[in-house]
Amino acid sequence: MITFINADENILRHCEPITSSMSIGDVQVAGSTFRELQISNYNKASAVCRDINDKEIYCMENALVSVETMVKLLESTEEFRICDGEKVLAYYSKNSCDVIDACEDDFFIQYSWDFLSVNETLIKDIKSEMSGEVHASAVIEGEVIAGEGTRILQGVFIEGNTIFGKNCKIGPNCYIRGNSYIGDNCHIGQSVEIKNCIIMNGSSIGHLSYCGDSIIAQRVNFGAGTITSNVRHDGKNHKSMIDGELVDTGRRKMGMIIGSDVHTGINTSFYPGRKIWPGMWTRPGDVVERDLR
Repeated sequence: MITFINADENILRHCEPITSSMSIGDVQVAGSTFRELQISNYNKASAVCRDINDKEIYCMENALVSVETMVKLLESTEEFRICDGEKVLAYYSKNSCDVIDACEDDFFIQYSWDFLSVNETLIKDIKSEMSGEVHASAVIEGEVIAGEGTRILQGVFIEGNTIFGKNCKIGPNCYIRGNSYIGDNCHIGQSVEIKNCIIMNGSSIGHLSYCGDSIIAQRVNFGAGTITSNVRHDGKNHKSMIDGELVDTGRRKMGMIIGSDVHTGINTSFYPGRKIWPGMWTRPGDVVERDLR
């Protein structure tokens, strides 16, 4: 049995604007929700440890614990796992003093951009599964999963592994690259470039737009020509404003973190590493230099 421990208020606040309208468990990553990924890893570990069926594992809501780690926890007697010193991912006993070091496939979500790292890692290992329709002129270089009802139109070029949900319309003439995930009922318009993004259910990226290294929540609409910048001129890591202080994201490339139900006017341009809270909007031609909330 797996029991989830709620993330503290600091974590939830640091993961805004994504967590402003949804729980961490409901965030979409690599074709699933974060909670579904957690449960899937536990179930896979349980299948390996078939003789252990009564142990309760406690997992932090904001931790994705690998199957390998789950197996160690299920097989241990009094061990818990921590990451980066004091950051506990999961444990068997609160009173245990033993520690298992985190492995590279374990993730502790502390800020919203950490979901990009989870997405990048998981999509690297997918295998192609086509339930949708791919036009004969589309070019695919990589592993692609396309859900039922999804149409990949003429002239689309997919470079790198990508997951499309159900009932999406992609193209024509789009460029999709870099371990991207596009959820159900999404529309990626004419001549749009998507690079290394999470785009959640019901969102539309209007024609002639660029979206790179970004997290786009549900039901977001990009007006035509919306551009996200994702690289600083000096090449340094991006910083993001958290609780009134600039925090180093550890990412040299980072675009936007956009909450649910945001609408952008045509030709909106975003400075890199900015965030927009749910329900906000921009006017045509706006240049967004700071977080909008």
